[in-house]
Amino acid sequence: MRFFYKLMIMLAMVGFVPLSAQAPTKPDSGGASNSQPGKSSAPPPETVVLDTADVTAWLDGFMPYALERGQIAGGAVVVVHNGQPIVEKGYGYADFATKKPVDGKTTMFRPGSISKLFTWTAVMQQVEAGKLDLDKDVNAYLDFKIPPYDGKPITLRNIMTHSAGFEESIRHLISNDPKAVMELGKYSREALPERVFAPGTTPAYSNYATALAGHIVERVSGMSFDDYVEQRIFAPLGMTHSTFRQPLPAKFKPFMSSGYKSLAGPAQPFEIVVPAPAGSLSASSADMGKFMMAHLADGGKLLSPETARMMHNYQAPKLGPLNSMALGFYEQLINGRRAISHGGDTGLFHSDLWLFPKENIGVYITMNSGGKEGASHAVRTALIQKFANRYLPDNRQFTPIDEATARKHAEMMAGTYVMSRGSFTNFVSLFGLLSTTKVLVGPDGKIMIPSLDGMSAGIREWVEVEPFVWRDTTTGERLAAEVKDGRVVRFSIDTFSPFTVLEPAPAATNAAWLVPALLAALAIALIAALAWPIRALVRRSYKAEFALTDRSLLAYRLSRVCAWLVLAAVAGWVGLVAAFSADIGSVGGPLDWLLHLLRIITPLASIGLLLTSIWHLVLSVQNGRRWTMKLGAVLMIFAGLVLTWVTFQFHLYGFNMVY
Repeated sequence: MRFFYKLMIMLAMVGFVPLSAQAPTKPDSGGASNSQPGKSSAPPPETVVLDTADVTAWLDGFMPYALERGQIAGGAVVVVHNGQPIVEKGYGYADFATKKPVDGKTTMFRPGSISKLFTWTAVMQQVEAGKLDLDKDVNAYLDFKIPPYDGKPITLRNIMTHSAGFEESIRHLISNDPKAVMELGKYSREALPERVFAPGTTPAYSNYATALAGHIVERVSGMSFDDYVEQRIFAPLGMTHSTFRQPLPAKFKPFMSSGYKSLAGPAQPFEIVVPAPAGSLSASSADMGKFMMAHLADGGKLLSPETARMMHNYQAPKLGPLNSMALGFYEQLINGRRAISHGGDTGLFHSDLWLFPKENIGVYITMNSGGKEGASHAVRTALIQKFANRYLPDNRQFTPIDEATARKHAEMMAGTYVMSRGSFTNFVSLFGLLSTTKVLVGPDGKIMIPSLDGMSAGIREWVEVEPFVWRDTTTGERLAAEVKDGRVVRFSIDTFSPFTVLEPAPAATNAAWLVPALLAALAIALIAALAWPIRALVRRSYKAEFALTDRSLLAYRLSRVCAWLVLAAVAGWVGLVAAFSADIGSVGGPLDWLLHLLRIITPLASIGLLLTSIWHLVLSVQNGRRWTMKLGAVLMIFAGLVLTWVTFQFHLYGFNMVY
């Protein structure tokens, strides 16, 4: 399962990897829900002055150890306050082999989906210019048509709040091949994914939708997206070490940090992010500081104060008291203070950006490798949490609800859930089956979510502080559930609630029963396939005749051939997953032949196994064969049923190349 979990992280590339940026309240203060008044039993924490000397000393104590412990090559941190950079500092190495240090002012990193904030800024500039309307059907700005869903079109407001309803798309996402670069108009037409939710109803993060917004900016401005960002965002802010262009222009190559999968391996090639407006930015941390200061200054040279406030203060419909989307930024609560933020990950680089508009503070951290066991996510979490505890302290407390009610609610929560961000109409949906989220009830009556624990900087303990609102005593993060007619219909947590919710897995595809059934079916197919030649060799050794003849023998042999086809299909799917885990760009063309072949073999193998096994059983009954042969045929029918069910429920067939 760990292999498939890593795969789902790959699918999140260019997007924000959930759980990598939450840093709410001070652990020893407990925290409180946003709607619950704090208690004053503890004295207010001492406030530390936010200045260059203190922040530098604090970061110098945190970053070198964190990078070394996490086996991360290098990183950089920028802190801005009241329109000035407080710290712009690099740590570790931009090139590990040559020991080239990171320069906090000029070394360029890939901030992944933080790139989206530049795209959203461009959209808002065009809104301000009167060329775009956030609530108009986006088809008005396109040269192709996006069909309505439930009779409703999508709008730029839907797109900027990740509620357009698109399913996940990975075919043209990220690659090591410079030839993977696509013109935005071509990408928007060819990569159009299915819509699986009505617009405005369900947050579901979408890289495609962001690229679509970038293409709309191109069309209404009359400029290429790269030119637009350079002239309308980089130039006014003096961002001289930043570019969206791919491959990386020659003038920036001396400043570009290498990217690493691990310190044990070599530096990796420059990544090509195909939906460029969603994540192709390369930028120095000092330049990112300039971008943060512009937004903290009510838009600065980029937007009017009214437009900036519209962008920052908007709150999309949300789940209970949890965080929601602003326009492009997502909301986070840290020690009771509202932040707007964004995270970003490519395959090699990992970053977070946080703005505290009221306090006029911005924090940006970026790293050039994931580190040991995904350590970069824990480093990001810990840095913002400790920063908030030091410079934005909080002494609020909360009161748990009574134990009996808490246990009852925990039992209602127990079950298997799937994320709204995912693929549902193509073969990639199979990986969702293998990476579902389980909610359990611990011996103490509290909910446990093992898959979320691994992405946190500490052990999670969820305590219910309001009906169906829990709080993690380690980080202060909240979890909330929506309940209808006595059933939990969705839940989320503060970190990713703005753009992802979890819903109960449908009975037809619930991993709780389907994964064991699938494993049993594959085991039966494996045993049947291997037993066929082994039994033949044993009979030959003892010069024994096989009891089956004519049609019975044909049915038996065909069922075994189909069992071998099942094993071949499984091997092919595993090989495909391994290939695009190494380079997700390989699914965008180089391995199309394998995908086509697998989607032909898989239904032939599963349906063939089912039908030939039924035939074999019928003939065994008619001819009065031994009970062991009948039982074997029944087991093969079971395997065929399960495999056929999986084939059609998870779309392991067909020729559609949009996924």
